[in-house]
Amino acid sequence: MSEPTTTQDTITIPASIPMVALLGPRDEFLRIIEREFTADVHVRGNTITITGEASEAAIVERLLEELVAMIRTGQGLAAETVERSIELLRTETQERPADVLSLNILSNRGRTIRPKTLNQKRYVDAIDKHTIVFCIGPAGTGKTYLAMAKAVQALQAKEVNRIILTRPAVEAGERLGFLPGTLSEKIDPYLRPLYDALHDMIDPETIPKLLTAGTIEVAPLAYMRGRTLNDAFIILDEAQNSSAEQMKMFLTRLGFGSKMVVTGDVTQVDLPSGTHSGLRVVEGILGEIPDVFFIRLTSHDVVRHKLVGRIVAAYDRHEADRASTPGPARVDEAIERRTYRTGRP
Repeated sequence: MSEPTTTQDTITIPASIPMVALLGPRDEFLRIIEREFTADVHVRGNTITITGEASEAAIVERLLEELVAMIRTGQGLAAETVERSIELLRTETQERPADVLSLNILSNRGRTIRPKTLNQKRYVDAIDKHTIVFCIGPAGTGKTYLAMAKAVQALQAKEVNRIILTRPAVEAGERLGFLPGTLSEKIDPYLRPLYDALHDMIDPETIPKLLTAGTIEVAPLAYMRGRTLNDAFIILDEAQNSSAEQMKMFLTRLGFGSKMVVTGDVTQVDLPSGTHSGLRVVEGILGEIPDVFFIRLTSHDVVRHKLVGRIVAAYDRHEADRASTPGPARVDEAIERRTYRTGRP
């Protein structure tokens, strides 16, 4: 086997680009580059020399070009941006990191919401191009958050007249009688994550007015029955906890001028035993219908703390290992889970 070819490339950063913006405070971004690549990166003024294996040096050069392009858009770089850019460049894709990570969906109070991974950008693009989009993936991948950002964007652009956010209240259905307050107060905890996301995207003082006017509606899935939803952006969250019948009911609420986004995690089903998840079966039913799009996000798309991505990946491996174990071991696990929940085997 031949030895890897070593090369030395020199690039000059335009004078209009502050080197501190490119390399980071105290060279933080430069240290990330040196850590992630088997190449020596030497900086002298606005000249950067890259020495190392040809393939590695070429990626470093492309990375610096992408970071310069992002700075020119007015976007400030962060360590996460550099790390995500490296991930994208190491992926065999034609998408440029500057195109993926500089796509502004929504800005509010100085904060801009953007996709942070290639799959997230594909998800956002799919919402623009299709009437119904299903997004399936683990916690922390931005399924609901990005859908809500697109909904607010559509409302602000007057592409729709209202936003409807809904979730199955599976746990509420099981414990409703034990909770204090009115029906609305009992269900509210299960809708709270949707309100939390709204507060990130809309000025908090305007949300009560929008809710009162019906411009934004947050309601349990059961409240969708019998309605036709025109000129609306409709999001069904935690769809893995809808039954097959509820999923059909929801999808047939679609009216003229509306979009639907359905999100969920098929590994986190809380339905009673014997009830099939509507999200698990819907792709087999609707997968060939035009204008209906399915996208799957993975642990690589987790945009919370880095540890969350590792936790999701570890659980995926555990589930795969468990699926390959003999039957009695799975029976023992089921008994263990029942004991944990009820206090008896």
